[in-house]
This record gives sequence, C-alpha cells and structure tokens, in this order.
Amino acid sequence: MQIFSLIPLLALCSIVSAYPSEKSGAIAARSCQQEVAAFNLARREKRGHVKRTFFPVLQNLTCVAAPETPRVDYLPNPLLRQNVTEGQVGVSLILDIGVLDVTTCKPLPNVMVEVWSTNALGNYGSTFLRGASTSSSTGIAEFHTIFPGHNSYSANHINLMIHTTSSMSGNISHVGQIFFTDRWTEVVGMYRNYALNTNPRVLNKQDPNFQLANSAGYGAIVDIMSINDDWPLGVTGYITVGVDPSRKA
Repeated sequence: MQIFSLIPLLALCSIVSAYPSEKSGAIAARSCQQEVAAFNLARREKRGHVKRTFFPVLQNLTCVAAPETPRVDYLPNPLLRQNVTEGQVGVSLILDIGVLDVTTCKPLPNVMVEVWSTNALGNYGSTFLRGASTSSSTGIAEFHTIFPGHNSYSANHINLMIHTTSSMSGNISHVGQIFFTDRWTEVVGMYRNYALNTNPRVLNKQDPNFQLANSAGYGAIVDIMSINDDWPLGVTGYITVGVDPSRKA
C-alpha cells in the first residue's frame, strides 16, 4: 500500500531511556542507547519484520514509554492470559511489550504486566481485552489483542500496568497508556466494527494523557509492523517501557 513509508531495519525506534526521580519528581536522564537499540532490533529480527510507519522521519524517542498517566477504567485481578481478545471483532494486534530496567539498562524478566483496552466500538468490558502475563527471561510480555477503538474522552490507546514481581499482589512500578499515530487510527477506523463507533473521534493532541505520556522527551507511540501484506488481517506493535523496579507508582 502506498500510504506506508519503508524505513530500514537499522532505523529503529527509541534508543534513549530515562526514569522518574522520586526525590525531585523530575525525569532524570539515563543513556541506555546501545542496550535499547539492541533490544528493539532483536525483537524485530526474531519475526523477520521490515519497518512500516506513518512517521516521515525517525522520531527521537519513539517507542519508549515511561511517564505515568492516570489509572482509568481499571478492574483488579484480570485473567492470566496472553490472548485477551475474547471474541471481539477488530484488527488483530500482537502487542510486544519490552520491559527495561532503567537503573541497569537491561531487560527486566519475570515481572507481571497487565493490559486493558476498549473494543472497536470504544467500550470497555468486564473481562474482554483485559489480561496479565509475566515478562519472559528476555524481558518481553506479549499479548494478542485487537487495535483499540476510541471512546468519547480519549484517543485510541492501551492501558498498561507493570508490577515489581511476577505476582499481581506485588508493588506497582508503572501505570501508563500507550498510543498510536492518528494516521493509523484513521485508516483502521474505516475497517470492520470501527466504522460503527459513534463516539466523536479524539485526536492525540486533544488527549491530555497523550501529552503527559509523551512528555519529557518520551514517545509512548506503538511502533506498528505488518504481519501480512494484507494488513487488515493483523499487525504487530512494539513498545519498550522503561521502569525503575524500586519505584512504587
């Protein structure tokens, strides 16, 4: 499709990380450039993906989410599962979440990651599109979900929460939201059930949580890769989340 721009595999998403300073509340920069670049590249090479993006140029901190955003529409004790679709119709999304310990610049294994999002119509459910899974030995938590629809008060996004241990009863080190480019949501919005979504569309720039999640030089925008040439069959999205394991959100 001509709407996509191809970028070489070496031109990957964010290669700089940082972490919140509990003493000052500010973002203390920490360079994890080489480590994050290798982390991102290895995940893509494993699937043999070529970059597809709506960004005209590489964004400096694309794909590294760290600033906290409010915990909204959260329900405790989600099911432990990687496939959270539960029959919801929409564009299939394999979400690859890399968890990075910003105090060591190394992937963070064996921590619980929770995700929850709306369906194509912009509605939250009590169980669908909600789930939790522990990060692997290589610091990756993978979920099979669908591209989220927009609701009346926020742009298309997926909520996530990261604990400090493999248990959901463990302390929470990060609560955040990850987003998509407006161009992706525009294209997906014409497909399947998304076209039936009656909520007024909210662009990223109109969502204060988007502004918060993308503050301090971070880029909480999922890096979308195609699974098939016929992208409506599904896409893969990558995001790296930098956390300080000693921090309690």
